[in-house]
Amino acid sequence: MEEEKKSLNFIEQIIEDDLANGMPKENLRFRFPPEPNGYLHIGHAKAICLNFGLGEKYNAPVNLRFDDTNPAKEEQEFVDSIREDVQWLGFQWAEERYASDYFQQLYDWAVQMIKDQKAYVDDQTSEQINEQRKTPFEPGIDSPFRSRSIEENLTLFEQMKNGDLEEGTHVLRAKIDMTSPNMNMRDPVMYRILKRPHHRTGTDWKIYPMYDWTHGESDYIEAISHSLCSLEFKNHRDLYEWYVNQVQLDRDHPKPKQREFARGNVSYMITSKRKLKALVDEQVVTGWDDPRMPTISGLRRRGYTPESIRTFWEKAGIAKRDNVLDVSLLEFAIRDQLNKIAPRVFAVIDPVKVVIENYPAGEVEELTVENNPEDENAGSRIVPFTREIYIEREDFMEEAPKKFFRLSLGNEVRLKGAYFIKATRVEKDTDGKITTIFAEYDPETKSGSGTEASKRKVKGTLHWVSATENIPIQVRLYDRLFTVEAPDAEKDVDFLQYVNPNSLETVHGFAEPALKEAKVEDKFQFQRIGYFALDRDSTADTLVFNRTVTLKDTWGKAQTK
Repeated sequence: MEEEKKSLNFIEQIIEDDLANGMPKENLRFRFPPEPNGYLHIGHAKAICLNFGLGEKYNAPVNLRFDDTNPAKEEQEFVDSIREDVQWLGFQWAEERYASDYFQQLYDWAVQMIKDQKAYVDDQTSEQINEQRKTPFEPGIDSPFRSRSIEENLTLFEQMKNGDLEEGTHVLRAKIDMTSPNMNMRDPVMYRILKRPHHRTGTDWKIYPMYDWTHGESDYIEAISHSLCSLEFKNHRDLYEWYVNQVQLDRDHPKPKQREFARGNVSYMITSKRKLKALVDEQVVTGWDDPRMPTISGLRRRGYTPESIRTFWEKAGIAKRDNVLDVSLLEFAIRDQLNKIAPRVFAVIDPVKVVIENYPAGEVEELTVENNPEDENAGSRIVPFTREIYIEREDFMEEAPKKFFRLSLGNEVRLKGAYFIKATRVEKDTDGKITTIFAEYDPETKSGSGTEASKRKVKGTLHWVSATENIPIQVRLYDRLFTVEAPDAEKDVDFLQYVNPNSLETVHGFAEPALKEAKVEDKFQFQRIGYFALDRDSTADTLVFNRTVTLKDTWGKAQTK
């Protein structure tokens, strides 16, 4: 039992303490409450895994609630993508809710707060209001409208609701404490006029509630037991609790408890929706699901799996202080999983032709190659071998240095799953570039034949593709989108200057014919190259593959040179 307690993260410990202090287990209820103003990213995945993970651990319901209070930025497209991402990660919500479901209830409560002299309409500009709030080290100044009569406040608030007043002219503020050291308690705005159509309520409303007013009350309505949010909302907790205490559904209705955990920051990534939108708008990337983006849909398209993302956040843990996790830990998680499950295939992405002069012309030999040596149940497949093949250009040198163990003139290498070959001569174009390598093979060295010749020691093994029995492929070699670990760390510096100009290289090559049967998002290991996923841009003529991750951490090595 002691060991189990030590393994709990601090959020789980809070819940365990609440249960020990009398909270009925059936009262546990959690929620994931994204605003539908963009696509979910790797940081959201942490919150998803935390909330839904607690639901699984305690057999408690978890709501998916869209905090849709700003129609100027929210769209149905984002609602749909959020649903898809949560389900793709392997979770299912108990109920789908929307803050907009509660607009009438929130309005009614606001009217009651006016009647209780706990809210008032302010005619000032946002600049004037901010100026009167002052700083945490000096008391704020009361608004000249703070002592308005209940009747006048009710009339103005109804005019705001009906659209009789213009945007920016009036707001509803809570009447709390203009001297509080917590700036969030200095008469925060509850409602603003916004004459924009809402993706669910249309033009029914001309005023919209602010996040702080909406969020806690929505938790309360849904009987959420633990409202878990990132550390940036820690200073909002007093306001969260104050708002919840102003309303009452019934005497026995439980009130939520807000607790905060560290954000999910990952090196070489940004998770600001505003900045991610800038990348899309400035066409630095092709869209929210560009495989270089840290969005869940981008990671999915790149070839990441739900299991790898969940494993990453499980290993990272739940912390009380913000920190930055090394992206190499995320890459390790997907590399480790794909090593176990991804079929091995032959693909050449910078091809040079090899003609095996003593191999029978026109013959197509069917070689049996295992799909994944890490999985004994993965089976095998047939790969065609012919007189002409392609190998990687970097796998050949005319005159090789001592430690070059690939193909060179006069030296022998093994073709994986096939034969030993020895290069004899080359042909070049007018610029001196090698166009064809000529070689001879030893027919006694067929892989798996068990002959003495096949047991001969050679230092190099190359992958290859038949030059006549293949399919053309386009390969997108993705790298990190930024060149520095924290591209948005400096407030006065444009983060776009840190965009990696080499984050995408597109090349064309050839792959073995078996890949014709691949489906979008299928994942493979291109032997000796890396892990790749089939992209939706593929056509009947050319398959398009996205590099998920290299076989090894080549970035770290490059940075230390």
